[in-house]
Amino acid sequence: MSVSSRRKFLFDAGAGFGWLAVSSLASGAAPHFPPKAKRVLQVFQVGGMSHLDTFDYKPELKRRNGQPFDMPTFFGQGGTLLGNVFDFKQRGQSGLWVSDLLPDLAECADRLTVIRTMVSKSANHMPAVAHMNTGFVLTGFPSMGAWVVYGLGSEAENLPSFVVLPDARALPWGGTVQWTNGFLPAAVQGTQFRKASSPVPDLTTPATTSPESRRAALDWLSRMNRRYADEHPGDSTLDARLRSYELAASMQLSVPGIADLSTESEATRRLYGLEDKETEPLGRQCLLARRLIEKGVRFVQVYHGGSSVDWDAHGAIVANHTKRAKEYDLPVAGLLRDLAARGLLEDTLVMGVTEFGRTPVAQGTGKSAGRDHHPDCFTCWLARSEEHTSELQSRQYL
Repeated sequence: MSVSSRRKFLFDAGAGFGWLAVSSLASGAAPHFPPKAKRVLQVFQVGGMSHLDTFDYKPELKRRNGQPFDMPTFFGQGGTLLGNVFDFKQRGQSGLWVSDLLPDLAECADRLTVIRTMVSKSANHMPAVAHMNTGFVLTGFPSMGAWVVYGLGSEAENLPSFVVLPDARALPWGGTVQWTNGFLPAAVQGTQFRKASSPVPDLTTPATTSPESRRAALDWLSRMNRRYADEHPGDSTLDARLRSYELAASMQLSVPGIADLSTESEATRRLYGLEDKETEPLGRQCLLARRLIEKGVRFVQVYHGGSSVDWDAHGAIVANHTKRAKEYDLPVAGLLRDLAARGLLEDTLVMGVTEFGRTPVAQGTGKSAGRDHHPDCFTCWLARSEEHTSELQSRQYL
């Protein structure tokens, strides 16, 4: 072993033990506020929603619209400043700046805490999605949902603890690896639900299979798996597979009922926009997310957009964001209103996140003008009940 590698080994070991000590000390410290959130519901805007055209009002940028500006961009096509392309107003008692692009979400201003100082380590889509989900630009690390479930456990007996509701049109960049368990036990990885009436593939027992033969097959499989598990202790993948079979048997009864949105009232369906073809897809996912939260699912992640249909507006940002916002605004606002009305916003943390922002420099001109990737500054929001957001909103660094 070389001197440099020995030094690196000692440094890494020392740093590691040091962090263990810090962790031990921190565990005994009382938090500033008593923790109240029991579950997380995340809405992910794929492609990079423009902070400059949604939540980040820049009057000086608007005044300088059209002026040349030398700013390096991801595709190197910038050069002219592009001001906020939608009008902004201050909303609610908090006076939160929200653009006219999101009129329904703007009405929820007093439930939102907007963080305008987000940064990403990558300007590429797939590593940026991974960075938001895991804190690393390389895929394969545990996702946020996996960590939450690993730390807090499950409240749902007949449902997965971590459920992912992707956009039916396309998966995000990287696909299912974005909700992986990484090096954590396999049981905490995300379970993907599809839009169809059968949200979990191969869950329904074929009509040609009798209950008796199904029960006999499951019992035989369970005996074989348990025997193998006893012979190979410590294999978390196998243990997760065993639990997944047991959970699947319970889900055969619970999932069809929770996915049946026809039992919801007409008022609720309108709240989520289920009667409009543009808002219906995300509205269904948001309503299903609320039903999952009600049943004790610890972490629900909803994706709006995917690798082929997204907020990635390099050109014609007005047309792109107008269309995406029409799909997004009403369902997400309906979700917040519904959670608040049911008392679920008291102990559910709702997050609106994206990959990165868009540059203040234009790509193209006129109606074809868009914005490039901007990882150095973008916006995300959090939602809780109004009494919990009032103090956070008053902090000037948000």
